[in-house]
Amino acid sequence: MSVMGQIKDRTANRLGRSDRSAVGRWFWEIDRILLFFVTVLIAIGLIAVAAASPAAGQRYSGGSVSFTPLHYFYRQLVWIVLALPVMIGVSMLPRAKARRLCLIGAAFFTFLLFLVPIIGAEVNGARRWIGMGFTQFQPSEFLKPLYIVSIAWLLSLKNQDASLPIVPLTGIITALIALLLMQQPNFGETIIFVAAWVMLLTLSGAPLRFLVFLGVAGLVGIVLAYFFYPVATIRIDAFLFSGAEHDTYQTDSALRTLTAGGLFGAGPGAGMRKFQLPEPHTDYIFSVIGEEFGIIACLAIAVIYLVIVARVLIRLLHEEDQFVVLAAAGLVTQFGLQALINMAVNVQLAPSKGMTLPFISYGGSSMVALSIGMGLLLAFTRRNPYLHRSPYVVRWSGR
Repeated sequence: MSVMGQIKDRTANRLGRSDRSAVGRWFWEIDRILLFFVTVLIAIGLIAVAAASPAAGQRYSGGSVSFTPLHYFYRQLVWIVLALPVMIGVSMLPRAKARRLCLIGAAFFTFLLFLVPIIGAEVNGARRWIGMGFTQFQPSEFLKPLYIVSIAWLLSLKNQDASLPIVPLTGIITALIALLLMQQPNFGETIIFVAAWVMLLTLSGAPLRFLVFLGVAGLVGIVLAYFFYPVATIRIDAFLFSGAEHDTYQTDSALRTLTAGGLFGAGPGAGMRKFQLPEPHTDYIFSVIGEEFGIIACLAIAVIYLVIVARVLIRLLHEEDQFVVLAAAGLVTQFGLQALINMAVNVQLAPSKGMTLPFISYGGSSMVALSIGMGLLLAFTRRNPYLHRSPYVVRWSGR
């Protein structure tokens, strides 16, 4: 047998279904289709950041000679190299260990939210970041997936003891986080946290009357925010009332940029409107994709997000563990909602939120935090391929 043949046989044996090593079990238990689509999003993001990097560099370089046109592309490549091992490592965790780490991490990053107003760095009028040597990170980005898993665990405890005040406790936790986020201010992230909490309550079997009450309370909260929360007032006015007195430059520029390329785009690097676009590499990268690669590419990206959400929800139909159902559904809902809000802002269907497009927008905090969240989602959706094939197969050890 040739040397290449021996190598192929060894690889097949190592990744065969009989391989009981940690890597072998992970390879056959992981949702490889989900992992594939996430990888596609990361690859699309890298191309999109390369397209947006010259425009972002021109806006933020301050005339620096060392600021190359692909500055943000190279930085994003570094973040991807760091984030992918994090995602794979988290996806290999047993469910019980992943849950414990999420509880610890949620407590830690909630504590950091308290510190943001004190030691946080101010960027574009908002204090959301904590400086850490050569870079900064946003605690709320890391808190999102950890919060969802922690709330899912608390709500799953109702099955063990219905007398526990779980719903009020989760409501207090969510309200505390929302207040801390609004103080930054970070209205978009506040919506994500509250929406995730309501969705988890719905899946956990909360009474319909209580959910209706929350809906009414949410509408009242939006009205109060409009009158008493300046950030909400500015964003809602700019969205509803266009005119000289309301600044709609960002969303107007985003829509003009997105539609400038037509169906098939102006071509890689050929876009010109992106140079007038604010935050072309982060909040409005979807518009850059529209200009250079066309509306067809934007629709394809939207379909990928939809496929990821649908894939996870369909996979959960056969799951019996309520905690896993709540955690995985919450994680994929948060992921899909963030993508939906970003795309809606770019096409002027929602007011500007300052929210990134998952795995596509530039950003270290966003990339690593999303990798943690997706790693948790992959860990909770792992399945033993032999679980339903033989009555002699033991339940998956990851539970």
